[in-house]
Amino acid sequence: MKKLYAILLTWMAMQAPLYAETINVNNTTRSYIVYAPKNLGAQRPLLISCHGMNQDANYQKGMLQIESVADTAKFVTVFPEGINKGWDIGGDRDLKFMEALIDEMVEKYDIDRNRVYISGFSMGGMFTYHAMNRMADKFAAFAPISGYPMGGGNYTSSRPVPIIHTHGTTDDVVGFGGVAGILAGWVKRNGCNTKATVIKPYRGNHITRHTWSGGENGVEVVLLEMANKGHWISNDNGVKTGDEIWRFCKRFSLELKDPSVKITAPDDGLTYVTMGGASEVPSITVNATASDPDGEVEKVSFYIGKELISEHTEAPYTCTIEGLTKGENVIRAVVTDNEGRTGSSQKIILVEEPTGSYVFSKSFNAEGSVPEGWTTYDGKEKRIGFSSGYSSGSRVFHFTGEKKDFEWGLYTRNVEGKAKAGYARFAAKETSTTLTLYPGNYQLYYRIANWNIESFSPVTISIENIDGDAVYSETMTPTSNVGNAASNSFSGTTLKTLTFDVHEKGRYVVTFYTADAPWADLVVGQAALFRKGNVSAIENVGVDNPVVRVEYYNMAGLCVKPTSPGMYIRKEIKKNGTYKSHITIIK
Repeated sequence: MKKLYAILLTWMAMQAPLYAETINVNNTTRSYIVYAPKNLGAQRPLLISCHGMNQDANYQKGMLQIESVADTAKFVTVFPEGINKGWDIGGDRDLKFMEALIDEMVEKYDIDRNRVYISGFSMGGMFTYHAMNRMADKFAAFAPISGYPMGGGNYTSSRPVPIIHTHGTTDDVVGFGGVAGILAGWVKRNGCNTKATVIKPYRGNHITRHTWSGGENGVEVVLLEMANKGHWISNDNGVKTGDEIWRFCKRFSLELKDPSVKITAPDDGLTYVTMGGASEVPSITVNATASDPDGEVEKVSFYIGKELISEHTEAPYTCTIEGLTKGENVIRAVVTDNEGRTGSSQKIILVEEPTGSYVFSKSFNAEGSVPEGWTTYDGKEKRIGFSSGYSSGSRVFHFTGEKKDFEWGLYTRNVEGKAKAGYARFAAKETSTTLTLYPGNYQLYYRIANWNIESFSPVTISIENIDGDAVYSETMTPTSNVGNAASNSFSGTTLKTLTFDVHEKGRYVVTFYTADAPWADLVVGQAALFRKGNVSAIENVGVDNPVVRVEYYNMAGLCVKPTSPGMYIRKEIKKNGTYKSHITIIK
């Protein structure tokens, strides 16, 4: 009984609120909780961790579970208390609180001002983003959890900022779908590579780590995607959020000592897509700049993967690479200074040779952006992907209605109604994506809706060569209308097919044109290209050319036996080798 009583008292003590310390900020008493390890030492780091809305500092401390990490790494953690259990995410009230806290911790614990970091959960995460724009000179790195600016991002920090964002995919309070668009804006502001390096699984089967590296001053943007996690701080399967935050933040300081290098060419997102044959990637020139804040650059080395291909001891730092192979080709530049410290930057050049299908719309995943490989024009403004931060005009929408035919869509319009003045185009000359097609028979599958035209407005789909000459085109009228709000429900979008032949190998472009009318519009919801075989032959009609074989393909272009209900492509092959294909539904 005595032992049980002692355990109960211990448990109650752990659940009881800690006594908070206070500080006066602008004539207001503000509270906070400090966790400082024993034998801390001098000039140690500081992490500030902000709670969510309607929560408090003690709750945040219990959820983050940072004590064991802090004890080992010897850093101080402060859990500040928001006014009315919330944060000022638009003004400077709580920014001044953060400044005062830093000053207080420097005085009490001899904190290194160059290694102060901020994190926050939910509304605290939103406040962390607010601090990025307004206090980049005070915090060396930022670690939002399950929170971002719900009204859209601002990217006005005084310097490039390292970010690690942690979010559950099934968060029903601050949806996971909005993360990509916000981070895309910071990737651009920081000068990082627009294509992320992905590790899946990462330190646990439920985590996918996305890293956008190569930013100015060596900064990175990281997303830890927590599969099947809701609106909470994840601390299971052997992985603690606080531990991951510290692993990231400890690498950064406001005091720059390490050398930095940045690959300035080629452009980000360089992708070569070839269907029907092998890729022929041209020679690519790689250029880089390098500097050292407290010494001299000794050399810059260029690698493809782990293979050293060139080394330079003085500027200009440039090399030529040839013979890139299918898959991801990681081009790295590594700078070494006179003290042996290093820094690196990388670009990923993707070479794809899809044999069955290629999904153009797979890059529709960042709200308010024009995706990599796409160009939009509305008669007044051309937008080239990847670009982001758009809150009006041509851009990607994330549809959130209870019922919807697709979750993501690329919207464009024709402002003045001029001919071919409203379009969404894939693989145009000005983008970093090339689409090469070998001779053969192809089918383009697509779903298109109108955005705000109840009576519906025609759309023209055009397959063009790289000079803009149409190879084949057709005009269709959408059968659904979103209704001018991404939160609306919409249904009835027809899956359409455009079949065409390519007779000469070359670069091609796929364009979706609005009608030639003022404010005509379109939303591309899905778009995928399938290679069906050789160029179609002229069929011999009659009893001497019967159907001799029937094949079925799923919507990914794979030949299958239709053993379950669904939509399939039926291919009727005739005696002379010609064939017809059409979509069929098997119930």
